[in-house]
Amino acid sequence: MKILLVEDEQKLATALKRGLELQGYAVDIVGDGKKALTRISLHRSDYDIVILDLMLPSMDGLEICKQMRAEDITVPVLVLTARAETDNKVKLLLSGADDYLVKPFSFAELSARLRALSRRPTESVPEVLRSDDIELNPVTRRVTRDGHSVPLTLKEFGLLEYFMRNPDKVVSREDLLSHLWDFNYVGFSNVVDVHVKNLRRKLGGGDTGLLETVRGIGYRLRA
Repeated sequence: MKILLVEDEQKLATALKRGLELQGYAVDIVGDGKKALTRISLHRSDYDIVILDLMLPSMDGLEICKQMRAEDITVPVLVLTARAETDNKVKLLLSGADDYLVKPFSFAELSARLRALSRRPTESVPEVLRSDDIELNPVTRRVTRDGHSVPLTLKEFGLLEYFMRNPDKVVSREDLLSHLWDFNYVGFSNVVDVHVKNLRRKLGGGDTGLLETVRGIGYRLRA
């Protein structure tokens, strides 16, 4: 999943980004309210969850939530709030937030709430994804093919999950970069191709197998 973290406390933002990336998330950080709303409006399809601090420069989290929902942006929002602000929790939820977490909080609780939010998609999807003889469990992060376990890296798992949530659709390299790498990613241009090649090798089968290359565009997982 890709997360937009809207937090103006630099140390906290950096620590959360590091921890979330170790769990396989791609994370962008924005520290200003108005800039965050602009980013969300322009790149709404790039993010799976927004972690939003309530107190921000230029625009607070409450107003960001209201404007997101007014623009029909349905990305789940987890609000970070100080203990003294919890009296506003009803107002917060009514403004469009999906959940809130009171500071200070444990990283384990944050991680659990993110997993819970990720299981509330706008369209109903099964908890265990299946395509041909491949099964992927997003919660346990386990992949099997024909009943045999397939060990994948975090990025390979993320790629396979994205393909399995978009079966028979042509997915461009740009789509994969925007969903699985952060906004400021700078790297060699064929990074997606390298990870897809490794994923194919571990799943078994070449370019004519389950995961096919669509020349000049990207890839397609045949359902």
